[in-house]
Amino acid sequence: MRVLGVDPGLTRCGLGVVDGGTGRTVTCVAVDVVRTPVDASLEIRLLRLADAVEDWLERYRPEAVAVERVFSQHNVRTVMGTAQAGGVVALTAARRRLPVAFHTPSEVKAAVTGSGRADKAQVTGMVTRLLKLAEAPSPADAADALALAICHLWREPMRARLAEAEARAAELARTHRARLAAAARNAKGNR
Repeated sequence: MRVLGVDPGLTRCGLGVVDGGTGRTVTCVAVDVVRTPVDASLEIRLLRLADAVEDWLERYRPEAVAVERVFSQHNVRTVMGTAQAGGVVALTAARRRLPVAFHTPSEVKAAVTGSGRADKAQVTGMVTRLLKLAEAPSPADAADALALAICHLWREPMRARLAEAEARAAELARTHRARLAAAARNAKGNR
């Protein structure tokens, strides 16, 4: 499976494409950071980001997109910009009918390093090792994008199986309730 990982941001947006093989084998396909000028208007910055993501979707043809979920910060302006960038990425992927998954920073850190409290250097180090890269991706947004793709590759199969099991359990519960209701009706009718 091929996944586009996106570390959203208005000034710097990390993009990383990773292929996942059998087991936990992962391979880096591409990584970069899209930058938008801080003096440009918001709509122009979002348009440039959308164009870059569209280009990556066309060029690398991922099967899914993994985006970092916005988390609470004290700087509301940064949160808004990150959320807007993430929304543009999700919209661009949805237009191609690609599944989009949002992963929290701690979920990504735990998947890649084993600790949800890992720092940027630890994440970058593990991404470099896991993907057998000659040098660490830079800036951190690039490494984070690759980490998001790896997290999705490793966690999504388990999520899919869990969702399937939950759906099956819900169906079994509906069937059981219907049988109980039918039995109760039969019991009333036989009185």
